[in-house]
Parts: sequence; structure tokens; C-alpha cells
Amino acid sequence: MKSPILAYLGLLILCLTSSALCAQQADGDMDVSWDEALASADLDKVIENSGPFTVFAPSDQALTSFMASRKEILEDPSRKSELRALLSYHIVAGEITAAGILQRLCRGEGVARFTTVQGEELLATLEGTDIVLMDCSGNRARIVQADNHDQNLVFHRIDSVILPTSRP
Repeated sequence: MKSPILAYLGLLILCLTSSALCAQQADGDMDVSWDEALASADLDKVIENSGPFTVFAPSDQALTSFMASRKEILEDPSRKSELRALLSYHIVAGEITAAGILQRLCRGEGVARFTTVQGEELLATLEGTDIVLMDCSGNRARIVQADNHDQNLVFHRIDSVILPTSRP
């Protein structure tokens, strides 16, 4: 009978040698991070080498939950364009801080509109003290962590995945 530790080590070695995008845990869950998804979609170098950009990145938990039923767009290279469309819908050209979003909300009578790198519009509204993003279908995501800066981008963490009209 195999030791549970040996079985776990075997699973760990298998995970380390499989796709860098999906981290398979011992309980069978798949973890997906924003950075890994960007790399898989070949968008990481674009963001690093151009810009500036504002990124509304779903938390790892939100992205993992969303991707759980869509593993094929992560694993199938022929579906990379769908992953690129989804991720680029979370990116806006220019550096837009939370204060900048609030200024746009004031000028826009409570609604700010942003054109994403993907090409579709994203709306921002204020609910209480929270900035809430809304996609074309009415799905909502709250900014839970704002204004992280890294080289040529402003990074806002959101609590769910927002979707372009052409959904993956």
C-alpha cells in the first residue's frame, strides 16, 4: 500500500511538470492566477513592453471559480484568442487611479465609461463607498484593492470576472 505522502509527492511532481497555468491541488481543484492567465494568452509581454495600462484583475479565487467550468480555454491552444479577449476586456489603456475613476464618475453624473483594450465598453458606478464595474451584460465586480502600481500600469483587484459580449 502506498504512503499518502508518496502519493502526494507524486501528484506534486506531476503538477510541476504539467501546464504552468493550472496548479492541480491534491483535492482536485485548479488554481488560476492573473499572471499565469496573462502568460498563457501571450499578453504578459505586451503589458510589460507597452502601456501605460490600467488593469482590473479578478482575484485568484474569482478567476479560479470562473475558469473551473471553462478549463478548455486554458488548455486548448486553439482557443487562445478567447482567453485573450476575456483578459484584454479587463485592461484599459492609460493610468487610471481610483481617484481618477471617481473624478470621471463626478463628470459623468455617476457613471464612468471606459473602452477596454479588447474594444468593448466597461462601466463604473459608485455603490456606497465602493467602485463597481459593470460589463455589457450587467455582471458586476467591485474593486476590492485599488492603486497598486507596477512600472507602466495601475492595478486594481476586483472580486469577480467581467465578461465581454463575445463570451468564452
